[in-house]
Amino acid sequence: MDLAELHRRACERFGDHVRAVRQDQWDAATPCADWDVRTLVNHVVSEDLWTAPLMAGATIAEVGDKFDGDVVGSDPAAAYAGAAETAVAAISADGALDRTVHLSFGDVPGEEYAWQLFADHLIHGWDLARAIGADDRLDPDLVAACAVWFAKNEDIYRSAGAVAPRPDLPADADQQTVLLAAFGRQQPPRQAAT
Repeated sequence: MDLAELHRRACERFGDHVRAVRQDQWDAATPCADWDVRTLVNHVVSEDLWTAPLMAGATIAEVGDKFDGDVVGSDPAAAYAGAAETAVAAISADGALDRTVHLSFGDVPGEEYAWQLFADHLIHGWDLARAIGADDRLDPDLVAACAVWFAKNEDIYRSAGAVAPRPDLPADADQQTVLLAAFGRQQPPRQAAT
């Protein structure tokens, strides 16, 4: 599975959860400290809105504050759908992964930026699922791909304060639980089927 497809699938699953948010859940707590459901979705929509201009070569200064503040408005699901569609198209465009992207901390290859976006959608999809009581099982193929990429980046993310400390893991932790721990999250134990 190529990176653009991994990104598309993570965006699609996040969108499934956004569409499932009930009206009374927008202010529900999420596993992300200080973020409720609306703030989490707003973060991801903003990230998706940034994707196309950054993949097209714009700098942070050129984009400016265009995507600051509330970008989900009165219909967060529609805002997400539109932003995600544009982001997926930008990542999937011919040559996109070979471009240079100008991020706040420096220039990176488009491929690296796409990995970051993919991981953010995947992990925040779990956060959103947990917050709204949805099925929080992640696609095993996406988990495996993200784990390989993040193994090379975890120390950088942690030293920059971008992820919380790793929680303790049970000896029999599955791949999803291990990946979530790398991102500073703790997967609650699964209930046995009855």
